[in-house]
Amino acid sequence: MSQVTVGKPIPAFTAASTQGEVGAQGLRGHLTVLYFYPKDNTPGCTTQAQGFRDRYQDFVDAGCQIIGVSRDSLKSHAGFTEKQDLPFPLIADEDESLCQLFGVMKMKNMYGKQVRGIERSTFLIDEHGVLQREWRGLKVPGHVDDVLQAVQAARG
Repeated sequence: MSQVTVGKPIPAFTAASTQGEVGAQGLRGHLTVLYFYPKDNTPGCTTQAQGFRDRYQDFVDAGCQIIGVSRDSLKSHAGFTEKQDLPFPLIADEDESLCQLFGVMKMKNMYGKQVRGIERSTFLIDEHGVLQREWRGLKVPGHVDDVLQAVQAARG
């Protein structure tokens, strides 16, 4: 499976989310922020989700939808969504197919051990399904604002 490339259309995919099935075709017509995060209910991931939640209306006003992705189950996502009052869907990528497509699986150090996990990454996809920007290995503080600026710039 080929990985995504900036300036090229994203490959077709469909995935189960907390708001029903999400697919590449359904992203057309909107700007889309697709963000990958390691795990529900962990400190950095919670802060990141809250950031997107708190600026959600700004993204909507800019004609952009937000979709979160991790390897957690739909059940885990449903609890996380409810607890954090998230207005956007979370994709349950339990088989890592979307993670592979976007090339976000990495070996990471966790408490001195090498573990395979999701590298926190965000992708901006335009209304034609073309990948416009990618942020890989990002830090949570200030990230949502960076993405929002890119979305607003893309709207021209």
